[in-house]
Amino acid sequence: MIEKLDRVLVIGLGLIGGSFASGIKRQKLANHVVGFDLNIQECKLGIELGVIDEYSNDLLQAASEADLIMLAVPVKATEAILSDLVSVIKPTAIITDVGSTKMNIIEAARHVFGEIPHHFVPGHPIAGAEKSGVTAAKSDLFERHKVILTPLTNTSELAVKTVAFLWESLGADVLEMTPERHDEVLAATSHLPHILAFSLVDTLAHEAQNKEIFRYAAGGFRDFTRIAASDPVMWHDICHANKEAILDQLDQFTEGLTKLRQAIDQGDSQTLLGIFTRARVAREYFSTLLTGTAYELTPVNQKEAKPLQKKEAD
Repeated sequence: MIEKLDRVLVIGLGLIGGSFASGIKRQKLANHVVGFDLNIQECKLGIELGVIDEYSNDLLQAASEADLIMLAVPVKATEAILSDLVSVIKPTAIITDVGSTKMNIIEAARHVFGEIPHHFVPGHPIAGAEKSGVTAAKSDLFERHKVILTPLTNTSELAVKTVAFLWESLGADVLEMTPERHDEVLAATSHLPHILAFSLVDTLAHEAQNKEIFRYAAGGFRDFTRIAASDPVMWHDICHANKEAILDQLDQFTEGLTKLRQAIDQGDSQTLLGIFTRARVAREYFSTLLTGTAYELTPVNQKEAKPLQKKEAD
């Protein structure tokens, strides 16, 4: 059995961090859920809304007492936070995160600790919304969503099982994947769609008749561009953190878009119908595999991601 944690520290009380804290608190998975955020008002709201049990103004003190530390901060801030905490974290404390890129998080941990700690379990919940802040936190946000864990060869099995148990207790479907493959997959299924949505809205906003364009936009436009309302700073950081994988996906998409443009220009009906038909069939097939999560657009090959074994920890 996984022993109940005494103190869980959530650093960053935004949508994801707040929802994780709220879920842990609701499910009584820890005796104390402690929050820390640079915006003290978010901490106070976290108490008022019942998201956390308490908050701390002293991050080092809170981290020194924690049995599990959840890093729910922008990916570029991870190394600085770990540098602050490295001297106070208990040897047995589990460290995990929710960053949407994994290789840069792992490299940050390696740079700070010298080697990746055995109790460090990189993770990424495939869930979210355009709203931000602790007021957007939902204790059931992760229900029927996937969470990808990317443990390394030296990662403690008990640490992985503990983190998996917490996510599963919040209703998530937990998978394992290598960090390299995670970044490739997310570049295609999440990062590329967000970038395209940002680009499309930015391009159309410069049109002379942009008021008419947006006023008469159909549902498909609204559905696709909804994600362009996401946090610009976060996506700026993601583009830097997962640069190579994102560029690869952009190149592939550009190649496909060029073929489509040529077919339209040349009146090539066979090519147009082929592209549209293949896309429709593929989307219908994908729809049987999808879970309805906010950002997941394609299934992961079972050789690349595997469900965690439902074993009891020693």
